[in-house]
Amino acid sequence: MTFYTLKYIEQNQNTNKTILYILIAIAAAAMIAFTVLYLRHRFNTRYRDLGIIALLFLLLFGGTQYEKYVQTNLVKSQSEQITPFIKSVAKDFGVSNSDVLVSSTTLQDGLIVRINSKDIDYQLELNDDNNTYSLKQAHVINHQVDIKN
Repeated sequence: MTFYTLKYIEQNQNTNKTILYILIAIAAAAMIAFTVLYLRHRFNTRYRDLGIIALLFLLLFGGTQYEKYVQTNLVKSQSEQITPFIKSVAKDFGVSNSDVLVSSTTLQDGLIVRINSKDIDYQLELNDDNNTYSLKQAHVINHQVDIKN
């Protein structure tokens, strides 16, 4: 079972988009280059066709980037909900924030919360609007855990 610390959740909210940005830049540069070549040699339709292909790649990469943007915002909003939850549990149990481990990076019903110093696990039960919660003691089957710090 994998548990995450508050530090890990806060540091990993951003995703690496460098490769996709490079592909978008290459497709845009190719489209511009083929457009210039087509305007220079109007009777050679090869450049027009290559420019259209570059435009299609640009649209494909742009659509992929938009989809990732929407997914990232959804995950970020859910992971922003778990940060105050971890701080609240730490305050209620009188332990440090780094001592509270959770089994997911998003706030959801059924989440396992581990108080590391006490070696006790709890299962989270959220109300419908995620404003209140209750913890009941849980027992995990596999006691070997991987802690993402």
